[in-house]
Amino acid sequence: MSRVFNTAGPCRPTKHYMLPPEGRLPGVRRLIDEEHYFVVHAPRQMGKTTYFQALTEALRREGRYTVLLTSCEAGQAAGEDMEVALAALLETVLQDARLQLTPEQRPPEPDPTLSAATRLRDLLIRWSQRSPLPVVLFLDEIDSLVDSALLSVLRQLRSGYGERPRNFPQSVALIGLRDVRDYRVHLRPEISSMGTASPFNIKVESLTLPYFTAPEVAALYLQHTQETGQEITAEAAALAFSLTRGHPWLVNALARQAVEELAPDPGIPITPEIMEQAKEALIKRRDTHLDSLIDRLREPRVQRVIEPILAGELLAPEVLDDDVEFVMDLGLVISDETGLQIANPIYQEVIPRALSAILQRSMTVQPKTFLRPDGGLDFDHLLADFQAFWLGHAESFLARAPYSEAAAQLVFMGYLQKVVNGGGFIEREYAVGSGRVDLCIRWPRPQGIERWAVELKVWRDGRPDPLPKGLDQLAGYLARLQLDEGTLLLFDARATAPPLPQRQAQEEHTVEGRRIAVIRL
Repeated sequence: MSRVFNTAGPCRPTKHYMLPPEGRLPGVRRLIDEEHYFVVHAPRQMGKTTYFQALTEALRREGRYTVLLTSCEAGQAAGEDMEVALAALLETVLQDARLQLTPEQRPPEPDPTLSAATRLRDLLIRWSQRSPLPVVLFLDEIDSLVDSALLSVLRQLRSGYGERPRNFPQSVALIGLRDVRDYRVHLRPEISSMGTASPFNIKVESLTLPYFTAPEVAALYLQHTQETGQEITAEAAALAFSLTRGHPWLVNALARQAVEELAPDPGIPITPEIMEQAKEALIKRRDTHLDSLIDRLREPRVQRVIEPILAGELLAPEVLDDDVEFVMDLGLVISDETGLQIANPIYQEVIPRALSAILQRSMTVQPKTFLRPDGGLDFDHLLADFQAFWLGHAESFLARAPYSEAAAQLVFMGYLQKVVNGGGFIEREYAVGSGRVDLCIRWPRPQGIERWAVELKVWRDGRPDPLPKGLDQLAGYLARLQLDEGTLLLFDARATAPPLPQRQAQEEHTVEGRRIAVIRL
């Protein structure tokens, strides 16, 4: 039986298509040999556990260290109860040691007479002294621990650090979602830190797993072709990379959907069209990975960063660097030469859809009424109907929108999604400080794909009329799409704006030979 694309848990080379994991963090061996403590952080489903499982097995084969990979996740349920959390962590250490290590390598039993504040340190001392080889400890899911329990583990690791390697582990890796510098920030205000900027200032490096490159995605997909004979075309692999920007879970999830659900017959090649369908199915299904990201959108520190990106506005002055770093650690956003933006096109789709989902449920829109007799999309009818909808329901929907600064954009995107869903596709572009949201609507037809471009802009208090800039921006967007016409929606959110019926207007402009319809709302 051939291997499969894995979307649940760590990868196993005998069961799953996978890239050689050790090459993803080439410097870790040096850190271990040089007796360093370090942090490895990356968003969920990036392959952290897969990497450390492979590294653990490789180090054991070499026979130079006593290596244990264990998890702190059992301590999560204890919350701020340090005693219960530390007891759960130590029991997990013993269980994993019984599974992974020979009897002479295993740690001793914890001393029940010691308090939770010193019990881990004592165990690590006695284990290091009795082990025939230097101890290397990998603590996965470190950020499952919270408040006092997390601080206690970090304190105890720091307090024994100077005794390594004979009386304390030679090397310790903390593996989690966030960099350790964020742990102090994430603690409740009444929980004191260790008096330093970081509660784990003995770490020598913070590493993060990189995303797959385009050649790596192609190489991963080639394994499926070689084992099953089913071709994943170069164009489909390139599209998968473009949609995911190399996020490992998304790369695997797209391929799994394509080869197992959409084209299970190995004789059918996986084309860009099938990969596009896989993307839509993935977004609609909202697997656990995507749902966990959506849950984060409710957190205030996440909203403070995501909301201005959706609105195309600059970050507010009160937004902290730590907020931005936290949302980057979650994998929701990236920062490049163009500024802060959503991490990949799939998340760009998922986030506004999730935020407008409740709004969509309240929209009495019949998608079939926007179809022409030949099956095409009557986009002019759609725009006219939205204007009537906005005139009658704007205040109600704006008051209920979850992200107020991006409310107008979310209402239109929700309306558009309600109409297009199932028949076409929407590509979204937005970034912090861009001042706009660009949308490309694609409607497949037997004779080709119909496309329309829409730009959304909001006129806010204290700002000039955004029309001139919007015309230039949309003209540039149309040039990139190689389209001759587009629509600019201008929402007037000023406190001094005229009543809706009075400010609603439509006009046409020509910019660089391209016709732009302007709709003021």
